[in-house]
Amino acid sequence: MQALPTDHWPSFYTAVLSALCETEPQEATDLWRTLAEPQRCFVVEDRGAFIGTASLLSLRMTVPGGRLVDTGGSTMVSVQPTHRGRGVLDALMRHQLASLQRRGVPLAALTASEAPGCGRFGYGVAARQLSLDVASSRVRIAGHSAGGDAVELTVEDPHESLGACEEFYARQVPLRPGMLARTDGWELLPLLDPPAWRQSASPLRCVVAWMEGEVVGYARYAVAVGWSRTNLAEGVVRVRDIEARDPGTYATLWRFLLETELTSRVIAPDRPVDEPVLHLASDIRHCTPTVLDNLYLRVVDAPVALTARTYATGLDVVMEIHDDLAPWNRGCWRIEGDAGGAVCTRTYDAPDLSLDASALGSAYLGGVTLTELAGAGRVREHRPGALTTTTTAFASAVAPWLPFPFGRSLIPRL
Repeated sequence: MQALPTDHWPSFYTAVLSALCETEPQEATDLWRTLAEPQRCFVVEDRGAFIGTASLLSLRMTVPGGRLVDTGGSTMVSVQPTHRGRGVLDALMRHQLASLQRRGVPLAALTASEAPGCGRFGYGVAARQLSLDVASSRVRIAGHSAGGDAVELTVEDPHESLGACEEFYARQVPLRPGMLARTDGWELLPLLDPPAWRQSASPLRCVVAWMEGEVVGYARYAVAVGWSRTNLAEGVVRVRDIEARDPGTYATLWRFLLETELTSRVIAPDRPVDEPVLHLASDIRHCTPTVLDNLYLRVVDAPVALTARTYATGLDVVMEIHDDLAPWNRGCWRIEGDAGGAVCTRTYDAPDLSLDASALGSAYLGGVTLTELAGAGRVREHRPGALTTTTTAFASAVAPWLPFPFGRSLIPRL
């Protein structure tokens, strides 16, 4: 195990793409080169070749209560097929975890190309995403759009409207757990649009919503025009982003997308599971939803992480954490908190609940309930009533959601 040697980034990234069995347009490779932090890239070598890779990104994630918390983005984790099953992956993941703990970063997150092995490293599914395929020829947006009449829309070049859209995005970040603040350079990731990735669609477009000269929402999308055998338009609108300040703006943007000329479908592949359009659509049966995993979260430092968030109701619970990879988290912790703040301290009192690190990671943002996990045998209740009260306190009023992927990792199954 060693830090990435100076000027070895091309070999590092080539190894990542090779393990993922992918090729990539140069435009994407160049952007990831600027976003990666070489001092936090690690490699395992064999005979002069990189057979294992891992990288950490310095992220800030919203947690329940609206606070931004330092989070290590675990990405570009890969092991070459010829060297799997030899402990390379374990060494990389343990090294990342220890590195974050030394730096005082309380959370780690990843998005996985394959996810069967995430749990054994203490990562749990903390947020899911909704993929929508809407038959726009059959669906209309209902009239529940108070204030929408005052919204004006302009279609602009995504790069020219970037500054105004990013200012708006920054105001949205504290409102939903799982959202990531975008520091310098990251604002370009949602605009990444190599021709090789377009699948016969147009270049990326941006519709901006204005009210009294202020940006109140936007949507980024592309259009792939198509025709049936009987010469009927069967184009597709592919939505990349949609953000809105209020229900009226939100409904106006969706109405615009559904009414795009020469199209019959709108595909939005990455939306929160509580997406309001499902309650505005005139015919829900023509909005095909698919729910997938979105964000995997790992609690690196339990007392710091559990103190950083707030709780929906008053809470006083002793939680026993089992954590094979982070011995500093093991044992019993008393969590006392409410909507105003919290304190988490070590205790030797008997536990009210017991769970492992991956279950804690799943429950932390409030999108997966402790009751769900208990039903799967992953949380044990020792004091009657503790499960219900703690589940209620951990809840989030809005579903957590990761608005954009921050890289890829291949976590092979055992």
